[in-house]
Amino acid sequence: MKNLVMILCLALYTVAQAQDHSDMIDKIYAEQLNNSEAYENLRYLTKEIGNRLSGSPRAAAAVEYTRQLMKNYGFDTVFLQPVMVPHWVRGKKEVARIINSDKLGTYALNPIALGNSVGTGPEGVVAEVVEVTSMSQVDELGEALKGKIVFFNLKANLNLVNSFAAYGGTVIQRVYGASDAAKHGARAVIVRSATNFQDDIPHTGTLRYKPNIAQIPAAAISTNEADMLSGLLKTQDDLRIYLETNCGMQGEKLSYNVIGQLNGTEFPDEYIAVGGHLDSWDVGEGAHDDGAGCVQGIEVLRTYKALGIQPKRTLRAVMWMNEENGGAGGRGYADAADENGEKHIAAMESDRGGFVPRGFTSTGTDEQKARLQQWGTKYFKDKDLHSFDQPGGGADIGPLAQQGTFLIGLLPDSQRYFKYHHTAADVFENVNQRELVLGAAAMTAMIYLVDQEGI
Repeated sequence: MKNLVMILCLALYTVAQAQDHSDMIDKIYAEQLNNSEAYENLRYLTKEIGNRLSGSPRAAAAVEYTRQLMKNYGFDTVFLQPVMVPHWVRGKKEVARIINSDKLGTYALNPIALGNSVGTGPEGVVAEVVEVTSMSQVDELGEALKGKIVFFNLKANLNLVNSFAAYGGTVIQRVYGASDAAKHGARAVIVRSATNFQDDIPHTGTLRYKPNIAQIPAAAISTNEADMLSGLLKTQDDLRIYLETNCGMQGEKLSYNVIGQLNGTEFPDEYIAVGGHLDSWDVGEGAHDDGAGCVQGIEVLRTYKALGIQPKRTLRAVMWMNEENGGAGGRGYADAADENGEKHIAAMESDRGGFVPRGFTSTGTDEQKARLQQWGTKYFKDKDLHSFDQPGGGADIGPLAQQGTFLIGLLPDSQRYFKYHHTAADVFENVNQRELVLGAAAMTAMIYLVDQEGI
């Protein structure tokens, strides 16, 4: 009798797995392409609220806006999850000036302080500039960097088609350059912007100070200015720069992850989270990074409501706070899940911009990744999604890996992302409405498959 029950259970499981969801996925896409509210919600978030650095009044306004938005959609539960976040302030004055160029005389650069950096204060820093083009070169020069401004000029590998791979090869200078230079007595660092675009826009982004090493000021300049500075240094080795920034940490502030929930009808104790990070840098409007991911995550649950879909598992749209300069929201969410005994079978993050979707990345077991690829072949080929085998997930959902959660990341086309990433150009006008909506449709369809079939 026991064996018969097991056979029947396996048979029912096989039938359930064989169910075809094509009609519902078509309905999901139709709902998004005809009725999506993602673009208007992004417009309000970016144009009416603006950029949203952790701990800022605008971040607080974004918390309340997304909370009210999800309440108005009638989600079963909407709540705030407290997190303490670093409160870094840029300050109003950022100056970098070449003061003794044989070719240009005095020449003003256009710097942007790196997030979490200490400032120079109003007195500024004046020093000779030393260029390095690799991280290893810092230790090779050693004492020669004492008292200098170190200019990190690692260039993106333009031969890499994957823009994120190119970014990964250069961002290390932004993250760790200040500490690596400081241990040899450098006074400040200037960093080539982490982008594969050649333009005049400086890119900010976070740095991380290593423990027990002096904290020195750090700023970025555009790729065009980096090339110009490099050219000047080739013919003049005593080039001096004046750098002034007035940024710094102001302690911690209370903020929140914002969570909207639809309760599961069959497996309510199995959770699926989807969303993006609500904070952004304090330049631009945080449209692609990551207002897009936030409104797309909300659309997943709104589409369920609009189509009358009853989720089998408990679904959450999560607006994580503090991805950019600390990661407190992602860690706090995972810690709370563990404390409350909330088992997340899957989590999805959109944090690569609101561009046309190409597929999904994932991190999990071989069986889980194989299932994702099977769904990709079966349901997304005619939706022009083709990439389902790349590893990845997202910074905010990464801490959930400790409880065995299957991590999924929306994979949009990457070619334009680093034109806007961490810059004043990351504004609503640079988001294409249909591309944003297609991403929301793809996310909703994939979440639906995980919800219905498990993973």
